[in-house]
Amino acid sequence: MRLRADIFVSSLLRRVFASGDFAAVEKKGAEEAGAIFIRQHFRDGLETLYAPAPQTAFGEDEAVDRLFEIRLARSEPEAVRAMLERERRFDPDLWIVELEAEELGDLIPLARDG
Repeated sequence: MRLRADIFVSSLLRRVFASGDFAAVEKKGAEEAGAIFIRQHFRDGLETLYAPAPQTAFGEDEAVDRLFEIRLARSEPEAVRAMLERERRFDPDLWIVELEAEELGDLIPLARDG
């Protein structure tokens, strides 16, 4: 059974705050199954956008509940906003979480390339 989106986001926020960084929910989506997008803000003004990884990224025996992929890496905020607006038109129930952290470490599970 998949962890509800609201519980995943709540847990992510707590872990970010515990590491001494800042996080906020920019847009609250569907509590049970909303897609989660994460905006990572850097001190230089650039952002990285993490999006849900496609189902093909999950291994057959993988026990990870959610996987993310980097959709835009260290991009201008306008590019990130434009991509999120396109996603929002496609799926109005999505979540957008903002993080102010230079390193995410193992805060979010990333899909492996290849």
